[in-house]
Amino acid sequence: MQNLAIVRLMDDALVWYPPGAGEQPRPLGSAEEVASFAASLRSSRWQACFAAPGADVRLLSLEVTAAEKKHLARALPFMFEEQVAEDVDALHFASRALDKTRYAVALCSHRAMAYWAQRLAHLPDLPRWVPETLLLPWRAGEWCLVMDGEQVLVRSGEAEGYTVECELLPVVLAAAAEAELPETIIFYAADHAAALDLLPALLRERVQWRQGNLCSALLLSADEAALSLRQGAYASRLPLVQWWNYWRVAAGFLLGAFVLQLAATWADYRALASENLALRGALETSYRQAVPQGALVDAERQLQRQLDSLRGGPGAGSFVPLLERAGRVIAERPATRVLSLNYNQRGGEMRLNIVASDFSAVEQLRAGLTDAGLAAEMESSSAQGDGVRARIRVRGA
Repeated sequence: MQNLAIVRLMDDALVWYPPGAGEQPRPLGSAEEVASFAASLRSSRWQACFAAPGADVRLLSLEVTAAEKKHLARALPFMFEEQVAEDVDALHFASRALDKTRYAVALCSHRAMAYWAQRLAHLPDLPRWVPETLLLPWRAGEWCLVMDGEQVLVRSGEAEGYTVECELLPVVLAAAAEAELPETIIFYAADHAAALDLLPALLRERVQWRQGNLCSALLLSADEAALSLRQGAYASRLPLVQWWNYWRVAAGFLLGAFVLQLAATWADYRALASENLALRGALETSYRQAVPQGALVDAERQLQRQLDSLRGGPGAGSFVPLLERAGRVIAERPATRVLSLNYNQRGGEMRLNIVASDFSAVEQLRAGLTDAGLAAEMESSSAQGDGVRARIRVRGA
């Protein structure tokens, strides 16, 4: 493991193994040693993991179907309920896919997880807790054994391993060999003669000795994606406090700028709201100057509608152009007076009540309107004193 520092409990004391460690691990008993460990991680950009004691973790393999994979995390306790002596509610389960249908499963007690968390609380966060036997080097067809004080660490498969006391090792290995005999046994031990006595006779000829201890074995391990126990309720949390300490100054400036922008926006809003009220008041005042009476709801829209009504609708003559053309003809005849004028928006026509000197003047006015391109029709006429009163209907030709 070229870039992985490993923390483990040795005789209930915390120690750590740097990548490429020598024969002895480094202690983590004092504040100075912990500070040195944290500084080494930062300066060398090492990753770190906790090697969970193999005696407290049970490793199993599991074949699953495609349907079971969808709910595997919730189903694991019930799938192993018959294989464990403890209540499954007291156990923590973690899993890792080995291939499409095969999973590695690790289980340990919640009590052990809580104890390890308490022991590691003063260290930098260790996002991976790997069963220590899965940190040993392994290849297909091999077993890897490491003498570690009064116990032996055994890795017998891709996701299989256990920690056993030395006096029980012969019995355990003999039972394992009956199930599957390895091609080679890699055994790390300082005293080969003493270690040889721990092996059943049928396995001794398969042993390849390595001088050293766990430190030596870790130099050759390459499984950096091993099964981690930090899953579910024990999964790593985002380092929010660390991020806050790092970014709080920038966050303070950003928050201040946001508050200032918010205040400026609110001031602009109040100013624009006051200006809008003033403009609405001026608009209503102007509207009342043109239309003194009637309900006022939307001055702009109401005034536009009244202008549209004066211009006339589609297909009809417009009032203003119609009045302009008729007015030019009437203005040429000063002896003719307009008494009243009515405009019909729907028909686009205008009725003129006039008084002229005689019938000839009325007819001349009608003819003049026609010559101006208007359709003029006399609806009625009658003598009135010294003149003639008539009504002429005018519309666009």
